[in-house]
Amino acid sequence: MTSAKLDRSLTYRLHLLHKVSDQVSHQAYIQDLKLSLSEGRCLATVGAFEPMSIMALADKGNLNKGQASRAAQGLVDLGLIAKTGDPEDGRGIQLTLTAKGRRLWKKTMDLIDQRNQAIFGCLSAQERQTFSQLLDRLVEHNVNA
Repeated sequence: MTSAKLDRSLTYRLHLLHKVSDQVSHQAYIQDLKLSLSEGRCLATVGAFEPMSIMALADKGNLNKGQASRAAQGLVDLGLIAKTGDPEDGRGIQLTLTAKGRRLWKKTMDLIDQRNQAIFGCLSAQERQTFSQLLDRLVEHNVNA
């Protein structure tokens, strides 16, 4: 019977890359943006998909609802996100960037671009394109399974 080595499994390596990336991103968010990792993710997500609810923020930002709610409230308190009533759901809220939030969102996206360049810097342009296409296929296959 052949046993696979854990450290060669896809999930193990994806988790390792995610962990390393989150650690570096967290440090950059604190140093460059003065935001926590959750706040940085929320700011990036709201800016990319606004207007959105807390549930949509949690889903798109890869956070649980509690993390999304706390981070969003922190960004509201900092004047970076506006929280308004949802016109289609009287009990719901919508999150959008403020003018101050939009300026910081642009810096956040620059930081994300820099992180991606650092992560993928060891790959050629062709390898990055192929890897991106393969990730798209894996996501599509597993999300719609």
